[in-house]
Amino acid sequence: MTIKVGIVGATGYAGAELVRLINGHPNAEVAAVSSVSFEGKKLSEVYPAYLGINDMVCENADSVVEKSDVIFAALPHGLSQELGAKCIESGKAFIDLGADFRLESEDEYHEWYGGEFLDKDLHKQAVYGLPEFFRDKIKTTKLIANPGCYTTCVPLALAPAVVNGLIEMTGIIADCKSGVTGAGRGLSQGTHYPDLNEGFHPYKVASHRHTPEIEQTLCKLSGKDNVKITFVPHLLPVNRGILATCYARLKDGVTKEQIRAAYEEYYKDEPFVRLLADGQVADIHNIKYSNYCDVSVFVDTRTGTFVAASAIDNMVKGAAGQAIQNMNIIFGLEETTGLLITPPAF
Repeated sequence: MTIKVGIVGATGYAGAELVRLINGHPNAEVAAVSSVSFEGKKLSEVYPAYLGINDMVCENADSVVEKSDVIFAALPHGLSQELGAKCIESGKAFIDLGADFRLESEDEYHEWYGGEFLDKDLHKQAVYGLPEFFRDKIKTTKLIANPGCYTTCVPLALAPAVVNGLIEMTGIIADCKSGVTGAGRGLSQGTHYPDLNEGFHPYKVASHRHTPEIEQTLCKLSGKDNVKITFVPHLLPVNRGILATCYARLKDGVTKEQIRAAYEEYYKDEPFVRLLADGQVADIHNIKYSNYCDVSVFVDTRTGTFVAASAIDNMVKGAAGQAIQNMNIIFGLEETTGLLITPPAF
């Protein structure tokens, strides 16, 4: 089997990362790429690193859909719904790396993104593509809402404690740090080199659009419908990586040993989640360019606080790698196919 892959938005960071990863996939090949900003240009003109590796000319989106079995959309929010409908009508798989299909509530989508559901029935077909939690549902659809970086990193840090009822579901704090590629390829004052370099600051404090998405996942995992978190992201002066340090109150009587046992059991068969040994800490250095998520857990017995830290590469497990993981599931391949990439040691 060779899956023909189309990438819409191939010249953004996530799109370019899809090209890099698909190039090493034994059962898939890039069939076509598109870009509004660089239509008519070779991909290798935009990213010289791809010279001789992918010299495809950027086409329009319609051409990409026609040539492909699966279409990855790496687009800003608000641009994927019509494209998704066209792909599903054509019998193609559609994996959206944007936000258009992630939230199940149209009211929340309107509140946080200012948009509407153009086709409510189409949204009902969408499955949230976090394989560690929802792989059985992913197998049943061709429309995937691929989670982003924070919305992958935080739930993976907390899931075993949440599922097993070991922590209180009120007062959870997610203190997160992101590399600058998480802001996308577009230029802004906040990502301008002189402002970013040698600096470190929080942004969109208690108002980031990923907040309701994280809460939606935690509600599903906990079986409760009113989970709220305090989410504070920070911008790191590095290219790649997400580090989420999450804090929660332990339920009365819960021990460090119970926490450890819950995490070991929950993640024992997950190929991309690496539960670190006691005393080790998750570090973005150790997952760079890979689809792994490293998780470390701690209990502050003095205050009754649970601390979980997780690290992912925001461009891989937080975007393109996870999208390919979802593709593998949809097409019945081994989930790890093309994704067993060893992180560099230094």
